[in-house]
Amino acid sequence: MLTTTKGSSQSSPQTDKVVSNILVDIYWEAKRHWYQLRYPNLTLAKGVKLKGPLKIDGKVKVKIDSDTRIRKKLKIFGSGEVTVGKNVSLNGCLIGCQSSVSIGDDCLISDCYLLDTDYHNLEPDLRHAPPGPRVTAPIVIEPNVWIGAKATIMKGVRVGENSAIGLGSVVRKSVPPNVVVIGNPQQIVKSLPPKDKSTDNYNQDTGIEQAVN
Repeated sequence: MLTTTKGSSQSSPQTDKVVSNILVDIYWEAKRHWYQLRYPNLTLAKGVKLKGPLKIDGKVKVKIDSDTRIRKKLKIFGSGEVTVGKNVSLNGCLIGCQSSVSIGDDCLISDCYLLDTDYHNLEPDLRHAPPGPRVTAPIVIEPNVWIGAKATIMKGVRVGENSAIGLGSVVRKSVPPNVVVIGNPQQIVKSLPPKDKSTDNYNQDTGIEQAVN
């Protein structure tokens, strides 16, 4: 006599997890493609997760690499070029880019300001004139940098690898690798263990290596 056994209608926890992960991946991919359709000058690599909104104004070109997370509203405007590396956390920052803003891999960028331009000439008699060549200069954030909330990174600044910028700091000079900077005016308050290279021989004003006591 042939007998049959009723199969269970319930899926296993492992199957549920696999299905859930697939649905989550589909959601992130759909969101990524939607933003690229909305902003033709935007390139989002596979794996970028947009948990918060992204707003782009102007002709600025934006390229964000894989596994980067946009956690809160990210606003980018201008006519320059913004590049963001892999595995970066963007947590509500504002980027004004008329020339170039580059953010390296593994950075933590809080709700801060990255502005590569003054927008107006400093000279009193030229402030209503078209901006001159000294008004704008590129910003470079090297890998594994942490920029705290409400900090401002100004034009022409390079922040060295592994360094941290404290809450509310105003950074107008380049920062060497492996240090903590706070305040306005900025000051180095701590050195961090170097990851790949020493913090010695680095000039804050020029970015050129030299002896530093």
